[in-house]
Amino acid sequence: MKIEAVVLDMDGLMLNTEPLHKAAWQRASSELGYELDDRSYARLIGRPTGDCEQELLKQFGNAFPLDGFRSRWPELWRIGVKDHGIERRAGLTDFLDFVEERGLAMAVATSSEAEFTEFSLRQAGLGGRFRVVVTGDQVARGKPAPDIYAEAARRLDVEPSRCVALEDSEAGILAASGAGMVSLLIPEQPPSDTAARAAFQVLRSLHEARLLVEKLITKTRSAS
Repeated sequence: MKIEAVVLDMDGLMLNTEPLHKAAWQRASSELGYELDDRSYARLIGRPTGDCEQELLKQFGNAFPLDGFRSRWPELWRIGVKDHGIERRAGLTDFLDFVEERGLAMAVATSSEAEFTEFSLRQAGLGGRFRVVVTGDQVARGKPAPDIYAEAARRLDVEPSRCVALEDSEAGILAASGAGMVSLLIPEQPPSDTAARAAFQVLRSLHEARLLVEKLITKTRSAS
């Protein structure tokens, strides 16, 4: 099948924002009298904010002050961005340049909400680079449901099977695979069996992803 587009996750895959989110969520919870440990936070990675909030209520109970949490963690996150900036993942610039040089369409499919996505991309120097950006608050169901990747393909006007998707989380790779895309997983930690099975291939870096996408393009073009 001819490859016509590349769809990328944002947090953790393109941008090293996960430590900022983790610090903000854990500190906000702690200030409110609740401890969100590393293992509990790991279950939230890659999922939309609303689903994460429901997980917090399951863990801490309905007495958890969700309104206070909602107002506090974004403040802490923006302070973290101001203090530390938003770092691009190694190899991202070369990968994006490669995709554009090969004439492939490009989109972002992120669980972050539109406001945070726009801010993050702008802070990382990527504002305006992507014609299509689909955020977690723009679809009915968040990752691991396939909605966000299906919507990205629809906006690109490309069949999902002709798209390569890049992800770093289990929820994300399940969403991309469920949408029918060629799904590449670049995890920070060893992936679960579920995530590894869902991925077309598990890679170590965006550099490896560039080489693989180039092979896929060459293979499909030579076969056509």
